[in-house]
Amino acid sequence: MLKEQSAVNAFIINFILGVIWHYAVLFVCISIDDSAFDPSKRKYRIRKWENGGKFYSDVLKINKWKDFLPQHVGKDGFSKEHIDEVSIEYLDKFILETCRGEWNHRMNCVFAIVLFTINGFTNVSIILAAADVFGNIPFLMIQRYNRFRLQKLRKMILRKMERQSKNQAVTYTTAAETET
Repeated sequence: MLKEQSAVNAFIINFILGVIWHYAVLFVCISIDDSAFDPSKRKYRIRKWENGGKFYSDVLKINKWKDFLPQHVGKDGFSKEHIDEVSIEYLDKFILETCRGEWNHRMNCVFAIVLFTINGFTNVSIILAAADVFGNIPFLMIQRYNRFRLQKLRKMILRKMERQSKNQAVTYTTAAETET
């Protein structure tokens, strides 16, 4: 298809197609209903090799470089830069947005396949596909790493709430028994 084009023309055409692809994916991503980004879905669950998220911190040293990458504000202006509050509802929304972000970057990586389909294995398609994949993978990893940490925090808060609820029930029962 674009193999007949000069390298410069092919690069420009593919670059423009890439920009269109990435904006289209972003538009679709923010248009999709939240239910599509259920963190319990298989593709969003933790894999054994990720070792509870420790793979990202211990092997990839993600904490040293993740804050240097730009952050996109999610759907409805939801910022994933830092935790604004520690409620279950907020954490659920944050976790959902990490799934949305992961989906977005995963779909952007698919553009590499498109490049090879329309160009064959040319220097232009190899360079742009590598840039596309290597440009999206770090963001995808950050989404997964953050989600696993948020899910741990969520479980911890739920356990704390459960303990407080039991303690209040015991206190209420003891106080009621004392009155009688």
